[in-house]
Amino acid sequence: MLEQFQNHIANEFPRLLKEPFLLACSGGVDSVALVHLCAGCHMDFAIAHCNFQLRGEASDADERFVTDLASRFNKKLYINNFDTINCVDKSKGSLQMVARALRYDWFSKIMEEEKIGTLVTAHHADDALETFMINLSRGTGADGLSGIPSKTNRISRPLLIFSREQITQYAKAGKISWRDDESNSDTKYLRNKIRHQMVPLLKELHPTFLENFKLTQRHLSDTVAIVENHTIQLKASLFEPWDGLIRINVRDLMQLQPQRAYLYALFKGYGFTAWSDVVSLLTAPSGKEVRSKTHRLVKDRDHLLLDEHHPPNLGAYTIREDQRGIDLPVHLTIEAVDGMGKTSNNVLYVDKKTLKYPLTVRKWKKGDYFHPLGMGGKKKLSKYFKDEKIDVISKERQWLLCSGDKIVWVIGKRADRRFKVSDETEHVLKFTLNK
Repeated sequence: MLEQFQNHIANEFPRLLKEPFLLACSGGVDSVALVHLCAGCHMDFAIAHCNFQLRGEASDADERFVTDLASRFNKKLYINNFDTINCVDKSKGSLQMVARALRYDWFSKIMEEEKIGTLVTAHHADDALETFMINLSRGTGADGLSGIPSKTNRISRPLLIFSREQITQYAKAGKISWRDDESNSDTKYLRNKIRHQMVPLLKELHPTFLENFKLTQRHLSDTVAIVENHTIQLKASLFEPWDGLIRINVRDLMQLQPQRAYLYALFKGYGFTAWSDVVSLLTAPSGKEVRSKTHRLVKDRDHLLLDEHHPPNLGAYTIREDQRGIDLPVHLTIEAVDGMGKTSNNVLYVDKKTLKYPLTVRKWKKGDYFHPLGMGGKKKLSKYFKDEKIDVISKERQWLLCSGDKIVWVIGKRADRRFKVSDETEHVLKFTLNK
C-alpha cells in the first residue's frame, strides 16, 4: 500500500512533496495510517488533534496517544481542547455540525498563523460512499452525489482511493496501533447507521460494489465538471455588471430549458435554496425578491438584480461648516470656488447662503420631496425614481444631501433648484462625488 500511496501522491498531489502541510489526526486507524504513510514518504508535515471532550477519559487518552505518535515521528503537534457541549448549547446546532465547524475553523487559524497552504485529511472511499448515501437520502443534485473532492485549494484527501478495509489491513500488517472511538458504533447517528447497516448489505449484493461506486462517482464528477464549465460560459453572457450589482435579463432566463435546472446551476453559488420562489420571481411584479443568507435576487421590470445582502444603513451623517468633505457614507469633497464650472451628475454648485448647517447626508424615506432643478414645482422622490426608471436596489442605496429638512441634492443624480447659484450669489460651494 505504501508504494501505491507514493505513486498516487507523485501523480495527483505533487504539492505535498514540495511544501509543508497540516495533517488532521484523531487517533483512529485512518488518520494514524495516514501519518505512517506520509512519514514513509518523508513528507514535511505537522499534526493537529482536536479533543472535543465528549468521551471523558477516552478523549484524553486519544490526546495522549496522538501526542506520543507526533513525538515518535518528531512532528510538531497542535492540540485544542474544545468545550463542545457548551458550543452546541449556544449555537443550537447538531453536535456533528458544531464539532465540524470548530475543527475546521481551528485548522484554518493554524494554517493562517503558520503560513501553511494545505490541510490533509484521512477521508477514504467508504467515507465517500457514506456521504453519497446521506446526500441521496436528503435530496440533492449531481454535485451532491459526485462525492468528496480529492483536493481543493486548501484541502487534500489522498486516501480516497483506498477502502476502510485496505487501510485497516495496512495498519495490522505493519503492527500499527490506533485508538477506537466507541461512538462510531452508535447507530443513533445517521452516518453510523449507513456504515454498519446499509453499506455491508450493498457490498454483499456485489463483491466489487465499492469499486463500481468509485467509478460511478468519477463519471458523476466528470458530468458536474462539464455542467460547471457550461455554467461559467453562460454566466459570462447573461450576468451583466450594473452599478455595483449583477443584472440578468429575465427574457434570456425564460428561454433556458429545463428552467429550474438552469436557475439552480446559475444561482446555487449564492446560497439560494428556495428554488420554487426563484422560478416564480421570473414572472413576479417589480420589487419582489428572494433572499439567501448572503445574497438577494430582486425583480426589477425586465431584469433580475443580484446583490450581496447588507443590513440597511438608516443613519444620518453630518457635515459641519468648516469641513472640506466626508468619506462616509459617500466620498464628497467640498470647496469654495469663484463661480460655476463644468457641471455633471457628480458635481453640484450651490449658493452657500441658502444652506443651513450642519448639513446631513441620509437615505431617502417615504414622503420625501424636492424641487428638481430645471422643473417647476415639487416632486416626490418616489415619483422621481419611478420616472427615471431607477431600480429597487439603487433606490435603497440612494443618499441625499440635506439642509435642515430640505433636500439639496439627490447625490449623483439631481439638484434642488432652491439652492442654485444665481446672479446675486456671493459665495459658491462646489460639492464633488468621488466614486
